[in-house]
Amino acid sequence: MDGFVRVPVREQDAKERAKNFKEVCLGYNKEEAETEAKRCLGCPNPKCVEGCPVSIDIPGFIKEVKEGNVEAAYQVISKSSALPAVCGRVCPQESQCEGKCVRGIKGDAVSIGKLERYVADSARELGIKPEGAKEKKGKKVAVIGSGPSGLTCAGDLAKMGYDVTIFEALHEAGGVLVYGIPEFRLPKDAVVKKEIENVKALGVKLETDVVIGKSVTIDELMEKEGFEAVFVGSGAGLPRFMNIPGEQAMGVFSANEYLTRSNLMKAFDENSTTPIMKAKKCVVVGGGNVAMDAARTALRLGAEVHVVYRRGEEELPARKEEVHHAKEEGIIFDLLTNPVEIHEDENGWVKSITCIRMELGEPDESGRRSPVEIPGSEFEIECDAVIMSLGTSPNPLISSTTEGLEINRRKCIVADEANGQTSKKGVFAGGDAVTGAATVILAMGAGRAAAKGIDEYLSK
Repeated sequence: MDGFVRVPVREQDAKERAKNFKEVCLGYNKEEAETEAKRCLGCPNPKCVEGCPVSIDIPGFIKEVKEGNVEAAYQVISKSSALPAVCGRVCPQESQCEGKCVRGIKGDAVSIGKLERYVADSARELGIKPEGAKEKKGKKVAVIGSGPSGLTCAGDLAKMGYDVTIFEALHEAGGVLVYGIPEFRLPKDAVVKKEIENVKALGVKLETDVVIGKSVTIDELMEKEGFEAVFVGSGAGLPRFMNIPGEQAMGVFSANEYLTRSNLMKAFDENSTTPIMKAKKCVVVGGGNVAMDAARTALRLGAEVHVVYRRGEEELPARKEEVHHAKEEGIIFDLLTNPVEIHEDENGWVKSITCIRMELGEPDESGRRSPVEIPGSEFEIECDAVIMSLGTSPNPLISSTTEGLEINRRKCIVADEANGQTSKKGVFAGGDAVTGAATVILAMGAGRAAAKGIDEYLSK
């Protein structure tokens, strides 16, 4: 074994997977996982843990994998993470734990994410569950939203002994894990539902079809239903648009709507009763992970797909693995390109989109070089669908129906990063509802921080 090179992970063939919704990455088997685990140096001062937003004891669980102890490895992970099978698949490990791995200085970083996935999948197959609370505290906490931050907060509080109820607006639990991330990256029945069952096995109650701010308010939960603290993890599901001419044409979608129809409502299935447009040629505007998900979904539904992004490849915010998979599958990238107008036919449907070439100018506030239009470089792409993937912001329903809950100019709830405390006593918040659209693992980190904050608040 070459200690500098990671064990490769098996994947579906690109030509085959471009026609189906089965999972692309096939994961490690026992032999591959144990071989990869042996590459871990077991650093006494592990930088990888510093890079993990939920502070998993990474050398601890990898040591157990190395020795073939899957159950012990799972219990190490589940002390810090309620969703290891999810994180092993969708976390941007390359910029977090693996980005800090000492092995990565002179070779490949240890494949921490794939090892986490192996442990979680093996534990699921063996029927291993996380360990619950030894004693109950007899105090009720409400969690709003069953996405990654809500599930994490609920799981941590249940392990501490709190009586936790999650309220979910949709008919199915999971938040962005079920409506936002496609089946080929994150299987719903085999992975997401099983992870939610593990959280429920800790004693967490789950109520679906409850829209907080409409069905019941936060004040009513606290004053009439006896909840002593509330965590708001309601995500950011309100899509943004460019406000360019023609954006109201039929055949223009937000990535949210398009992915929700496919992922949650199973519109990709031929037997589904939910309609979805099967475009011949589709333009996806944006360069993040959601744009890659929308593009790869449209491809599987039969379209030729162009990703239009105003910066260059180096600036693409999507994970490198997702961009690599998209290219392998045949998606065309029109970089340093920005839409200026959408054109419709006589029936009001999209027929083309005019774009302009861009070049990178001076760095903006974040240090990224700002894209600048090249005058006279406009060109047209014929298409029958446009998917806008430009980020999202929180739905204002909760903030507008909760007196004393401070929000910022982006309509995000203002909360203390360290403990999730908001401006309203007993109300905590985290995840995309606070930060705007971000990653699953950052939302989980916020859920953990808030669970600790709620425990401190209720223990006074």
